[in-house]
Amino acid sequence: MSFTFFDIILIVLLLISIQPAWQQRQIIRRRIQTLTAFEQQRGSRAILLIHRQESINLLGVPLSRYISIEDSEQILRAIRLTPPDVPIDLILHTPGGLVLATEQIARALIRHQAKVTVFIPHYAMSGGTMLALASDEIVMDENAVLGPVDPQLGNFPAASILKVIEDKPLGEIDDRTLIMADLSRKAIQQVKRFVRELLEDDIPQQKIAPENINRIIEELTTGKVTHDYPIPPEEAKALGLPVVTGLPKEIYGLMDLYPQPTNRRPSVQYIPMPYDRSPTLPAPKNTEK
Repeated sequence: MSFTFFDIILIVLLLISIQPAWQQRQIIRRRIQTLTAFEQQRGSRAILLIHRQESINLLGVPLSRYISIEDSEQILRAIRLTPPDVPIDLILHTPGGLVLATEQIARALIRHQAKVTVFIPHYAMSGGTMLALASDEIVMDENAVLGPVDPQLGNFPAASILKVIEDKPLGEIDDRTLIMADLSRKAIQQVKRFVRELLEDDIPQQKIAPENINRIIEELTTGKVTHDYPIPPEEAKALGLPVVTGLPKEIYGLMDLYPQPTNRRPSVQYIPMPYDRSPTLPAPKNTEK
């Protein structure tokens, strides 16, 4: 059987077109294997919520991800399938997302009877922080961060909209801003009430000291800092949150299986191996004659 040059070109193009799909299937297989091993080691149900750019289709187009209704549907199903006496480990890597979906997940977590642990390898901002507040323990990488949960209306922080009302005479403020201010006031109160519900859920177990609850709510929900303000583990502990550092190595392995898209030039590069502090260098050659 002989192939023409045209046949060879078609075969090459076919292989190129299916390569991303094949690679994605291999990554999914490795994810399941790694996740299964992590569950067996911990004796828990592990759930991943990882949002980053990822090539997920035949064209390798990168898509940015956020907490969505689809996420809440899947996580709620995973929680329902988990026996009440089995701990849940939630691995978070997210910039946040839809408030409705976040609150659905958080309520399901606080209703779960066994221990809920949230692992944060890099960041869990906004809605991600709210999910962390629903846990019994937050385990962070020493360089990972949480973020404020103050509500945002469109592109503007609710607290900043209210500041306009405070600083300008009422007659100089347009109707749209007044309406936004009314919505902002309601949004902040709603978030405060929900965060309090999360923090007070396990008071008998002293997850969070009751005297710290008001201070946590004030710092995280009222817009004292910008919405992207990073809260490292030390600051989270100082607030009174149940934070510890020391992430299991298996979680870093899982993160490696959620790569950034490869169809663009990398901005960071390094040799993925530990360095010897005192490397053995080859001895210089004797150049004397």
